[in-house]
Amino acid sequence: MFRLWFFNLVYCAALLCFSPLLLYRIVAHRKYREGFKQKWFGRVPKRKKVFQSKIEWPDNKVIWLHAVSVGEVNLLRPLIKRIQQELPYWCCVVSTTSRTGMETARKLYGENLTVFYCPLDFSWAVQKAVQRLRPDVLILAEQELWPNLIGACKNFGTKIAVVNGRFSEKGHLHYYWIRPLLRQMFQQLDLAAVQSDIYAGWFRQLGTSSNAIRVTGSMKFDGAAADRNNAETQHLRRLAGFADTDIVFIAGSTQAPEELYALQCYENLKDTFPQLRLVLVPRHRERFEETAAMLNGKGVQWQRRSTLPSAASRILLVDTVGELGAWWGTAAIAFVGGSFGKRGGQNMIEPAAYGAAVSFGPNTANFRDISDLMLQSKAAVIVHDQYELEQFVRRCLEKPEYAAELGTNAEELVQRQLGATQRTLDLLQALFHSEEEEDSDITHLTVNETNNVT
Repeated sequence: MFRLWFFNLVYCAALLCFSPLLLYRIVAHRKYREGFKQKWFGRVPKRKKVFQSKIEWPDNKVIWLHAVSVGEVNLLRPLIKRIQQELPYWCCVVSTTSRTGMETARKLYGENLTVFYCPLDFSWAVQKAVQRLRPDVLILAEQELWPNLIGACKNFGTKIAVVNGRFSEKGHLHYYWIRPLLRQMFQQLDLAAVQSDIYAGWFRQLGTSSNAIRVTGSMKFDGAAADRNNAETQHLRRLAGFADTDIVFIAGSTQAPEELYALQCYENLKDTFPQLRLVLVPRHRERFEETAAMLNGKGVQWQRRSTLPSAASRILLVDTVGELGAWWGTAAIAFVGGSFGKRGGQNMIEPAAYGAAVSFGPNTANFRDISDLMLQSKAAVIVHDQYELEQFVRRCLEKPEYAAELGTNAEELVQRQLGATQRTLDLLQALFHSEEEEDSDITHLTVNETNNVT
């Protein structure tokens, strides 16, 4: 009980410290307003609602999958698809934290699955959510580890699994500094399916049992589309008016000043390479207007994705959520953002899977294993500043064979890394098989003991 209320007090203190910023975001950006009852009071859908379109048999299980935002929601897509195909008696529900994550979850799963906002990690909220949903397993994507949520599920008898587990270097240090407070949480994990041996060591260091840790590789490779002729990508090509002769340069998942760097790169090259087109995709919704103001300030002709179809411009600002994966399929040259600043990079697998010539900045701590693997395989290039970014794009334009080689290496790398989703699903099934065997052993032992007494 002390542990629960200790974390409650920590969360309340954090809310007080950041309340001015939170209030600003609520008013200015209309964030955090949706799902109030679910977040603060655990008023998530009840288990009987999940099964309202199915008959609930003893073998049926409710699988609660939690993903913090857009990237993690997309990450879970192939796993959910496999579960539905191979284990139709398992009912999946999906929770998320951010508004953009919810929009993506509703778009991907809303017609077939129950989606809702995850309760905040206050004891009263997570306990109510667990009582209502009664999940058989809680699946947490990557590093969404919350002590009260995990504790409430464990007390209920829910199996706890982390899939595609990883930490950033900074995140691991933060956990390490307070590991005495979090050791119990890590000990409560029944499965930690992690991306690499490095992450396996970190989970073990923080208290996770060696028996619970398995290295599966990254599920992000399985979730990446590789066919440029997919319907969504082709629809976007037609909508944007891309010609077969156009060479599309996409700067995706960007933060300031990466959009400016990409624009200046385009402006310096467009006269020499008139077939070049630029697509800017900021990482966060609230930066759409900021990027639009920057474009207006530079006096360039551009258009918004939300206004398509309209008179085609050579510069496009994607001001919609959840489409970046399909836009990457139009790119010949790619820059993956969040890598010039302190964010630690973004997912570079998607453009690699399509065979684009991929570049990213030097700060990729959140994707260290993947970025190192791509660099070792000559499937991507680091650019350290605006000048190097422009030189990279120029080289791809002047030497198409160089860009083609990068793209081929990237495609082949992605193909070699496939299979993490199936390995993860096998481990999830094993959780329940082991539980059933334990129950069987206990029953068998009880019968023998009864016979001996008799």
